[in-house]
Amino acid sequence: PEAQRSPEVQQLLGKIPYLNGGIFERHQIEKQHGETIRIADRAFKRLFAFFDEYHWHLDDRPLRNDREINPDVLGYIFEKYINQKQMGAYYTKEDITEYISQNTILPFLFDEAQKKCRVAFEGEHSIWTLLVADPEHYIYPAVRKGAALPLPAEIAAGLDDVSQRSAWNSPTPPDHALPTEIWRETVERRRRYEAQRDKLAAGEVISINDLITYNLDIRQFAQDVIEGSEGPELIRAFWRALQRVTVLDPTCGSGAFLFAALNILQPLYEACLDRMAALVADLKPDDSPLKYKDFKELLAQVATHPNEDYFILKSIVVNNLYGVDIMPEAVEIAKLRLFLKLVAQVERDDRKPNMGVEPLPDIDFNIRAGNTLVGFATREEVQRALTTQRVAGDVHQAKMLVFDEDEETMRRIEEKAGDIDRLFVLFREMQSKHDMDSGEFAATKRALRQRLGEMEEELNRYLAREYSVDPANKAAFEMWLKSHQPFHWFVEFFGILQQGGFDVIIGNPPYVEYRLVRKTYILPPNLYKSELVANLYAFCMERSCMLIDSEGWFGMIVPTGVLGLDKASMLREVLLQTFGHNYCSTYAIRPSKLFEGVDQRLCIYMGESVVRLGKELRDICTTRHQMWSSGERPTLFEEMEYHSSFLYERLKRIPQIGTFQAEKIIEKLEIYNGKLINEYYSTESTGYLMHYHR
Repeated sequence: PEAQRSPEVQQLLGKIPYLNGGIFERHQIEKQHGETIRIADRAFKRLFAFFDEYHWHLDDRPLRNDREINPDVLGYIFEKYINQKQMGAYYTKEDITEYISQNTILPFLFDEAQKKCRVAFEGEHSIWTLLVADPEHYIYPAVRKGAALPLPAEIAAGLDDVSQRSAWNSPTPPDHALPTEIWRETVERRRRYEAQRDKLAAGEVISINDLITYNLDIRQFAQDVIEGSEGPELIRAFWRALQRVTVLDPTCGSGAFLFAALNILQPLYEACLDRMAALVADLKPDDSPLKYKDFKELLAQVATHPNEDYFILKSIVVNNLYGVDIMPEAVEIAKLRLFLKLVAQVERDDRKPNMGVEPLPDIDFNIRAGNTLVGFATREEVQRALTTQRVAGDVHQAKMLVFDEDEETMRRIEEKAGDIDRLFVLFREMQSKHDMDSGEFAATKRALRQRLGEMEEELNRYLAREYSVDPANKAAFEMWLKSHQPFHWFVEFFGILQQGGFDVIIGNPPYVEYRLVRKTYILPPNLYKSELVANLYAFCMERSCMLIDSEGWFGMIVPTGVLGLDKASMLREVLLQTFGHNYCSTYAIRPSKLFEGVDQRLCIYMGESVVRLGKELRDICTTRHQMWSSGERPTLFEEMEYHSSFLYERLKRIPQIGTFQAEKIIEKLEIYNGKLINEYYSTESTGYLMHYHR
């Protein structure tokens, strides 16, 4: 803050605003080497001259040329950098992050709102009547394209007469068609559009999951529900859900999914605040002063910030977004991008204190560096480590023995973790105050770091022994810490996990074979059931199942092997035991691919936790294996169609089928030969070849 600057510093720097934010703290390298660091001024001159070759801006305007830089470009550059380091992480385009984020975050918010305001979801005046009143509003434009136009006579002739379909294989004219469509595809798309429209108009879509299954415009629906709410209770319910939702990317990289989540949440925050303001404005002079008291207080709080956009974005960044990544550089870039997004909302005003700039939030404890896969995630893992070490490695006996001393140690650890969480809550609350005391804030952060460090040190010692590393051997212990970078979820996010876990987990985990990282670190023994997959993406999915709330939503883009590989059978069981509703869409690599330059067939796997459903259920919805050209990419996710599949129990695999007809073909093949396809597979030579790919 300016008041704490010496005259020498003020003369050197001039008049600049105080920004706060952990990003401006001394770097670890500076703390380690201090005054011994010497960099000549000419190095900075060359660096600044290079930067000056570009035009820098903070907003989201489209880039006009290659000499412009915005925060999104920083993320892209970083992802390219880690690709070169062969980390198995790829730049995830916005259409992927948006699709996964909207179909996990929005269903969670609706489920939470329904618990608080059930009346809005039932009866003849429920929110679902929006779908009945204007069906086409919620069908994506790609599906509606050309549907209002009559079919040419030679095409219409084949609708009821298969022999009249010779013209169906010709290209569809642009006024009717999506890119590359032939008439056969256009007719099928029109049939799907009519089926969707009729279901909506008939009032058959009455759950948020239906909007995912039928691939409807869930973002538009969410916006319309809030904006059209006539009373306060539904607004309160959505606001509470928005305030509490915790969104985690366990391999966050430079923050692609965190930004997608922010972009999903921001308009909903805004819509809630707008409706609150409208309800308050409609109050009559004779209304009780207590009416909408909570809305009035919240709107007054918003008014203390530079503007509403800043308040909304700061609330999301501090309360809703969490990320972990093994690369400290990635974490720094993710935090920087979020800070720049916030700074872009503020206009300088020299008449106001601190030039009208509100100090940035500190999200060092939201977005962390560490190894998602190594470290204690749950109380049970800590308990197991204590007990196993006590009985000298006899794991079977360890499961049966719990000593009083172990219980006392666990009580002490949990008590310390609880203290840390209470301090973190205080730290977060301090940031919501417009007149935050910077000295008090810094002291709270130091205390939080110190307590976390002490707790991490103790848990690291317990974990090291699991690896047969003696913490008393300082050199070996330090080498193990550096290579494994343990991250103890149980302590770092104790409050969230105590309440059940993260509400939404999304991301794009690394696709790296385990054998390639074993030279650097190994995973804890007997922890992951998906070990046979031997790929980091599988361990990340399983870890997410340990961290997610029993009423949470999950979404990741991973290799398609998750659906069909023999070695992935245990991973599938873990996923299907965790998630009741499962949505699997798959994507080819020819003629086009989701990740340019990467020949990786991919699956977007989304799921809703079993407990929320209140029953034993394994509902699996799948799409056909998507194959598309680059020109079809803009409408790829709008065109998708899910089919509810019941083949898993027989195949023990999740087939990539998207229609009822495809499932019937598989059943007919089974009936005709009396065998399932997988029964033809043999590990011995049979004289017959079966071609397949991962």
